[in-house]
Amino acid sequence: MDTVSDARPLHFLSVTEASRLIQTRALSPIDLVEAFLARIDAVDGRIHSYITVLAARARRAAEQADAEIAAGRWKGPLHGIPFAVKDNYHVAGVPTTGGSRLMADHVADDTSTIVGRLEQAGAILLGKLNTWEYGTGNGQIYHDLPYEVARNPWDLARFTGGSSTGAGAAVAAGTAMFALGSDTGGSIRLPAAACGLQGFKPTFGRVSRAGCIPNCWSLDHTGPLCWTVEDSAIVLQAIAGHDRRDPTSARIEVPDYRQFLHQGVRGLVIGIVRDLGPEGAALDAANATAIEAAAKVLEAQGAIIRDVRLPAPLTHYRDASKIINWSESLSIHEQDFTERHHLMGQALREKMMSGFMVRAVDYIAALRLRKSLAKATDALVRSCDALLLANAFHIAPRFDEPETVPLFTSDTACSVFNMTGHPALAVCTGFDPAGVPLNAQIVGRYFDETTILRVAQAFERATPWRDRRPHL
Repeated sequence: MDTVSDARPLHFLSVTEASRLIQTRALSPIDLVEAFLARIDAVDGRIHSYITVLAARARRAAEQADAEIAAGRWKGPLHGIPFAVKDNYHVAGVPTTGGSRLMADHVADDTSTIVGRLEQAGAILLGKLNTWEYGTGNGQIYHDLPYEVARNPWDLARFTGGSSTGAGAAVAAGTAMFALGSDTGGSIRLPAAACGLQGFKPTFGRVSRAGCIPNCWSLDHTGPLCWTVEDSAIVLQAIAGHDRRDPTSARIEVPDYRQFLHQGVRGLVIGIVRDLGPEGAALDAANATAIEAAAKVLEAQGAIIRDVRLPAPLTHYRDASKIINWSESLSIHEQDFTERHHLMGQALREKMMSGFMVRAVDYIAALRLRKSLAKATDALVRSCDALLLANAFHIAPRFDEPETVPLFTSDTACSVFNMTGHPALAVCTGFDPAGVPLNAQIVGRYFDETTILRVAQAFERATPWRDRRPHL
């Protein structure tokens, strides 16, 4: 079976849809995995979403899932669902390259906690996805890494967003049903923005980082990229929760993320950040218009829309974030930089050099500023049920306009919530006249991913954007 009753191909089913079909035995995990492997064969030579495809492993897992479900041992909504992970997640016995020559021969001897949780829930790993080197860099693409650069399924001439480049491309193109990415300054939310997805950066400490190559100790987050909001809720349910392997993991109860998902937004106070200060002038008009339209959609459903402002200019968050990121990233990769820098790509090498230039007093000052920004921002977030604001300011840039690529990474409001640790979800808010995705982000209180999902679901249900898929 290669299609569902509405003639959509299997690779364009959502997790939610496929799960229902699998549970009722209307769809076999074997057929679903074969459909995705066929899709990878058909299109990945053009979009380069994968570094490593684990076809034999996925087929064995699909046969096992099919047998379990036939025997009445259905594990839940992820049983038999194919997914893929950014190639900075370790999986025992599988290469982890980090997109780098430095790890060309590395085979992991342990599995990331959240990959393990997904497989325990019955999800089927298809492979490892393209990424910027070590999931980091200076924002520019130099085409000097050992793997082809991932391309945007909506327009192959465009960037996917970084650093979870393959994750964004895979979910949009249908080469994975969902993906795991990592986010230090927007690296889940920016690929989601560029590729028209939902990209979730949960609260710092909500999801384990154990077994994921670190980029910046205090800013890194792990999370999913999905096609729908309900898919995000299902995946987050499986991966959230305390992990003793991660010393920053929070001992906070994990709620049922789908319990109130369809409750609507009537009576909720949503703060809209229209004024982003001088830096906000860079926001594309199409994205600004789409954010206003999103606010109207939510208001029409009974939400109370309130104008709010961030407590500090975006430059305060961005500049402190850079200093922290450069310093901590160098502390992680210093040995590689000093001993094998000739194997690094230019973007990573330049970032390491920036780290060498940061003084201890600058790093400490950035940490102190971060603490005050987090406190003031939290007061703002707690004054509302959720925030609605810009995410990536621009649409996905073209590769033949290389000067615009780093602007896609830098002209954002993403780093605000890496600095503070608040949960933030990138959502697709439509498409520009050329068919390139538009975006915004919804932000919530600490550990209140439930309300973010509820707001995003109300918007998604009232708009047609999930009915549109790229043509490859």
